[in-house]
Amino acid sequence: MISSSDLDAGRTAVAERRWADACELLARVEARDGLRASDLELLATAALLRGEARACIEALSRAYSAHLGAGDNAGAARSAGWLALNLIEQGDFTNSVLWAARAMRIVGAMAQPGALGGFVRMAPAVGQLGSGNPTEAAHAFEEILEIAQREGDRELEVFTRFGWGKSLIESGSVAEGFRQLDQAIAAVAAGEVAPLPTGVILCGAVSDAVLAFDLDRTTAWTAELGRWCAEQPQLIAFSGQRHAIEAGLLLVRGAWPEAATAVEFALARFRAGDYRAIWGAPYQHAELSRLRGAFHSAEESYRRAGESGWEPQPGLSLLHLALGRTQRAQDEIRRSVAGADTITRRFLLPAVVEIEVAAGDHGAARRAVDELREGSRAATTPMLDAAIAAADARVLLAEGRTADALDTARVAARAWDAVGAPYEGARARVLAGRALHAIDEVEEARVQFDAARAVFLALGAEPAVAELALVIGHRRGGVLTPRELEVLRLVSTGLTNRGIGVKLSLSEKTVARHLANIFGKLGISTRAAATAYAYENGLV
Repeated sequence: MISSSDLDAGRTAVAERRWADACELLARVEARDGLRASDLELLATAALLRGEARACIEALSRAYSAHLGAGDNAGAARSAGWLALNLIEQGDFTNSVLWAARAMRIVGAMAQPGALGGFVRMAPAVGQLGSGNPTEAAHAFEEILEIAQREGDRELEVFTRFGWGKSLIESGSVAEGFRQLDQAIAAVAAGEVAPLPTGVILCGAVSDAVLAFDLDRTTAWTAELGRWCAEQPQLIAFSGQRHAIEAGLLLVRGAWPEAATAVEFALARFRAGDYRAIWGAPYQHAELSRLRGAFHSAEESYRRAGESGWEPQPGLSLLHLALGRTQRAQDEIRRSVAGADTITRRFLLPAVVEIEVAAGDHGAARRAVDELREGSRAATTPMLDAAIAAADARVLLAEGRTADALDTARVAARAWDAVGAPYEGARARVLAGRALHAIDEVEEARVQFDAARAVFLALGAEPAVAELALVIGHRRGGVLTPRELEVLRLVSTGLTNRGIGVKLSLSEKTVARHLANIFGKLGISTRAAATAYAYENGLV
């Protein structure tokens, strides 16, 4: 017989947020003696935070039955409400609706449900938001907030402000939405919210900050998420998503080696059970691979991210563009934008501009810039201003308005530097260099190109090096011979110098000489850059 000390130890482990210990102890007691409903709820929380989603659902289902058996209708409604919310997180919308309906029926029969009357409406409101109806969701959350405030339930109030803020942002009221998220995050930082809603709020709020080009909030909230996770060494849930978010931030900051480490942590935590990282972990791996020129790896990771049910955009369309699949890139980004909510659509627009310019549809690119600028009037950030300037410069250059393009590209470069985004700053300098070269300011163009190339090389951004080589390589007299083109095509297939020599009946030394000539003419230094150049120019 297991002593009461085992149960007490399990409860203590929950209080101390030692989730693995709590799972082990409480599950042991449940298997031998059974747990009361309230302790089953503790087991459910511990299981979920350890990444054991199915065990959480099973424990909550037993808690629901135990509450009903004891005549505790309020407890049963609470368990049913959490089941409905957790099932949404796991993508099981059908069963979520069933559990939400059970919770609503129980509460509907109560004379004075109190704050519980608001809580059981959370899952349906979240469901409305997830089904693409943010306006109705905002109304629902606003009504729940009134109940929470009237009943003095602080945790429900904070959780509801989070849902309301997200709904407002997705419906276009970005500034007001972030004001609600600010209040929710402040309460979380003050320790006013339980672990499970804390993780949901932190990860969800950071994701919206990313979509809004809000680098300040992204940085601050990511730090808060990292602190919260670090305080719970046995935490699995949210930890993979945290590392994926950090990886995206590090990519912007130009800390690509650190981003690679964060990506590996994200993938490891996803494999360990953090199902919330099902999109972010492979997507950030794909982004890093794409930017470094590992296109095959990127394509596979984007495919894995897409299996989550969320589209791996804009990265996948930008990969198609880098691989010379311009029409496919254009088709996919247009489809994604057409089905996106307001904030996601705005996040995709810079990629729309780049792809439409490459496809030759300057009118569509100009409309995207105008939409991006119009959307920024309600709520802008330094990063959004930088993105708008860079997109505008790209379109102005395509339209032949060279002087305007030069001025705007310089604004973009300074703006990206100010927010600490070296890769994007270098891309803006390439635009400035192209504009300068078009007006015969060759030396100043070279200064811009060299500055950009130094950044690309330092980051390991091989496709960007190759793209720059396309701009300046031929101006250095670097026309490839037919034999060099053959060598370049074979390099892009992954063959070694020896393998290329066998294919072309050349010595390995001759192949190395051809490769050195190719590198010199194109202004590149690695096989990855040569491969990227070959793809971007339709040579393979």
